[in-house]
Amino acid sequence: MIKIALAVVILGNNSIPIAKKITSVMPGAQLYGLAGRTCDVDVSFTEFGATLRELFTNGVPIIGICATGILIRTLAPLLANKRQEPPVLAVAEDGSAVVPLLGGLNGVNSLARQIAEVLGVKPAITTTGDIRFGIALEDPPVGYRLANPDDAKSFMSDLLAGNSVRLEGNAPWLMNSSLPIAQDAERVIQITEKQVVPTSTRLVYHPTTVAIAVSRTSPPAPSHKQGRVMKMEWGSEEIALVQQMLVDAELAPASVAGVFASTLDAANPALQAIADALNVTVRFFTPDEIAAVMSQNNTVDVAAAAALAASSGQLVMQRQTSDFSCAIALAELAEGIALLPIHINTTGRPRGRLTIVGTGPGGSNWMSPEVKKVLSNATDLVGYSTYLKLVGSLGKGKRWHESDNREEIARARMALDLAAEGRLVAVVSSGDPGIYAMAAAVFEVLEKEAKPEWQGIEIQVAPGISAMQAAAAKIGAPLGHDFCTISLSDILKPWSIIEQRITAAAQADFVIAFYNPVSKQRTWQLAEAKNILLRYRHPDTPVVLARNLGRSGESIQVCTLEHLVPELADMRTVILVGSSKTRMIERCDGSIWVYTPRHYDSPSHKSDRSS
Repeated sequence: MIKIALAVVILGNNSIPIAKKITSVMPGAQLYGLAGRTCDVDVSFTEFGATLRELFTNGVPIIGICATGILIRTLAPLLANKRQEPPVLAVAEDGSAVVPLLGGLNGVNSLARQIAEVLGVKPAITTTGDIRFGIALEDPPVGYRLANPDDAKSFMSDLLAGNSVRLEGNAPWLMNSSLPIAQDAERVIQITEKQVVPTSTRLVYHPTTVAIAVSRTSPPAPSHKQGRVMKMEWGSEEIALVQQMLVDAELAPASVAGVFASTLDAANPALQAIADALNVTVRFFTPDEIAAVMSQNNTVDVAAAAALAASSGQLVMQRQTSDFSCAIALAELAEGIALLPIHINTTGRPRGRLTIVGTGPGGSNWMSPEVKKVLSNATDLVGYSTYLKLVGSLGKGKRWHESDNREEIARARMALDLAAEGRLVAVVSSGDPGIYAMAAAVFEVLEKEAKPEWQGIEIQVAPGISAMQAAAAKIGAPLGHDFCTISLSDILKPWSIIEQRITAAAQADFVIAFYNPVSKQRTWQLAEAKNILLRYRHPDTPVVLARNLGRSGESIQVCTLEHLVPELADMRTVILVGSSKTRMIERCDGSIWVYTPRHYDSPSHKSDRSS
C-alpha cells in the first residue's frame, strides 16, 4: 500500500498560509482541514482525534499547525514503540516555532530543520546529542542503516560524558559532524557493507551500496496449466538463493538498496517476495536501458545488466538456475575512498500501477475511501474532462490527461502507456468503472494490443456507486427484486440486439435500468423501447428518471410508462422502469416513494433471507 508522504493538519483558515509554505516544499504532502472551519484543503475531516490517530497508526508523518498539547494528548494512548513512530511536529500558527515531538528515530529532527528553514526560524530541537554534535546516531540519513540501534543511546551518552570515537570507513554525514573523533579511541563507529558483529562500543552502519537483480531465464508456464500458486510459495527458491549469495559474498542484508529487474519481468511475484524478505523496494529498468548496459559491459545476462545499471559499479557475484538468474553488484567508489549509497528513489523506476476508479454519480460524499486514496496517491489522472473535474481537490498536483468522452480506446491506451513508464495512473470514470465505463475498455486494449511493456503493470479496479444504485436510493428501492441493465446506445452494438434484450427483459418481468437513453444524435431509441415494453407492461408501470445525480441540477422524476417521452431524458439521465410488482407510495407532502417488494407472489410470502 502506498502511504501518504506527509499530512499537514490545520484547524482553521488562519493556518493556511503557513500550511501552504510547508506543502510547497514537501512532494506528496496533503493538507487536512477541519470541516466547517477550513476551505481549499485536500482532505476535510470532522473528528480531529480519530483522524490524527488513523494517520499515526498508518505511519504517516504529521505536522500539526496547532498547540503541542493537543497533539500529545491525542496521540498519547498510541505511544508504544518509539522505533515505529512516524515523525510528529507542532508548528505555531504564525510559523514562529517548529517543535519536533515524536519520531526521533525516524527523522523528525531532520524534518524539523527542513520546515524551519522554509519558515525562516530555528527548530526547537532538544535532543542533547543533536545539539552538542549536530548528529543523531539513532537516526542516520537516507542511504545508511544502523545495525545495532539498541546500543546507540548508551553510546551517545558515553560521548556526551567525554569519551572520544574512532571512525572506520567513510560517511560524509559523520565527517561533517562535531563528534569527538580520535584515532586511538576505544569506541568505534564503523561504516561497512560487510556483515560484521556490532557491540555496545561499536556502532555499525551499513551503507545501501548493494544492488540485487533477478531475471527469468525461461518464460513462466501459463497459469491455466500450472494452476494457482499460493502466495506464501512465491519466490521461495529465489529468496533462498539471494540469501545464500549474500552470505557467500559476506555482505550485510542491511546494505541492500533494493531489488532490480527489467520491466519485462515486473509481473514476476518473486521480485516482491525477495524485496519483502529484505525489507526493500523493487525498481525496474526498461529493455532499452538494459540493452545499453549489456553493450557497455559485454554481458548477455539481464540480471547482471540490471545490477550494474543500479549500482554504476562492479559485479560481485552471479548465479543461475534453470528458471532464473541472480546478480549482485556494488556501487561505485566516491573519489576512490568510499562507496556511494544507491539512491533508490532516483534509480530505475517503480512498477507502474493503473487503477480504474469510479467516482460515483458525482458528489464526493459518494466516493469510496479506496477511490479517494487511489486519487491521492496517483501521479496522473486520465479521463473525460467532465469526470476529471468531479475529483475536486484530490486532483491537485496531478498530471491531467483529458480527452473526449467518445475516445475510450485511445484513453485506455494512453493510460497503459503512462503506467508502463512507472507512473501511478488513475483512469477516472463516473459511477462504477465496470458498468458501461472505462474498465472494460482498458482490458479490451490490453488483450487486443498486448504490448510486452504492459504485461508488468499492476492493474486494479476500484468500484464506485453506479447511477442506477444512486437513483434507486434517491427514490426508495425500485431495485429491490431482480433487475437488469440495458444501454440504449447503438454505437457499439446494433439496435437489433438492444431490441432483443428489451423484449427478453420485459417478458421476464425484470426491473430495467436504461443507460444512455437519449443523445442529440439518438432520439428515437427511447420511444421504441417504450413501445416494446408496453406489449408486456401495464401503462401505469412506475418509471423513475434521475438526472445529474450528485451534481448541480440534480433532479428525480417519477412518471408512468404511458407518459414516458424522450424529452424527459438525456445522456446524463438513468431511467428505471419497474416490473409488474413495482409500487408507488404517495406521501402526505406530495412526494413519492417507489419500491419493488422482495417477495414476488404475495405480500404474505416469507423472506428466504438467513436470519
